[in-house]
Amino acid sequence: MSQEVVVVIGAGGIGMAIARRQGFGKHILLADFNEKLLESAAKELEVASYKVSMLKVDVSSRASVHALADAAAALGSVVNVIHTAGVSPNMVPPDRVLAVDLYGSAVVFEEFERVIAPGGAGLIVSSMAGYMSAGLPAEQEHDLAFAPADELLAKPFLGPDAVPNSMVAYIVSKRANHLRVQALAISWGKRAARVNSISPGIVATPLAQHELNSPIGGIYRAMIDASPARRMASPDEIAVAASYLLGPDAGFITGSDLLIDGGVIAAMRAGLLPSPA
Repeated sequence: MSQEVVVVIGAGGIGMAIARRQGFGKHILLADFNEKLLESAAKELEVASYKVSMLKVDVSSRASVHALADAAAALGSVVNVIHTAGVSPNMVPPDRVLAVDLYGSAVVFEEFERVIAPGGAGLIVSSMAGYMSAGLPAEQEHDLAFAPADELLAKPFLGPDAVPNSMVAYIVSKRANHLRVQALAISWGKRAARVNSISPGIVATPLAQHELNSPIGGIYRAMIDASPARRMASPDEIAVAASYLLGPDAGFITGSDLLIDGGVIAAMRAGLLPSPA
């Protein structure tokens, strides 16, 4: 009997929380661009008696993602694909945000569509930022949902003149994630598989701490203070939601996004916070 494989792309706090919840008794293929982080995370899982393989991946490279999908299929039956890798708008320029957070998500799920097992499920860890804009023209939203991944970054509405800064790039990328899973639900459904996304708010991870200590930290603190929850989420809270969407109890859910933000977007829509869009 073929072993079941859970692929987790991104070895940060959320990725590791999901790996621990989804991967016990299965073979985890853990992937990340940061080799030092990847080795440390894989060792942590191994010490806790998980079965783990690791592979460096650059999600902005189709060849790299293709190799990862092949490696996953060689290990066994790919039952879950969880894509958590991404970059912060405070870390990189707009073109890199688009390459990783928009194109990277699209190419991951194009490549894994060919190896996902019947009954399997995929999940994009997106962001509440996808709810921070009023939306794009219908033609552009259709392109974000359905255009082949390798055509996306050539679209004029994603060019430097249209995407002036990294925050706009981030918001557009996360909106694209939501639209993309709707389109993927159709093609993945032909393989009897499902795909969804979740949109966390501020989660207590090293990346969030970096942001809180950065020049834009005040914005993050204002979001926390204005939200009904008045706190950050723990990675385990995100993993619980991910586990539900990846599991059999969510068998009727595909092409959907689950907002897990403690009410930040609600506060924005109530006028308690300005939108960064």
